[in-house]
Amino acid sequence: MADKKIKVTLVKSVIGTKQDHRATVRGLGLRRLNSSAMLEDTPAVRGMIRKIAYLVKCEG
Repeated sequence: MADKKIKVTLVKSVIGTKQDHRATVRGLGLRRLNSSAMLEDTPAVRGMIRKIAYLVKCEG
């Protein structure tokens, strides 16, 4: 499972969101709108994505 990857793209602005949600976005390696990151498919990463699901789009 460690070789699985998820592509996460920030599709909604973090302006006006909670501070810890912004920190989660940065923790996933997303910087600006429409930026993407290829991340390992781990329970920790999935939890972070679930927390900010309303801001991101996932593939893979």
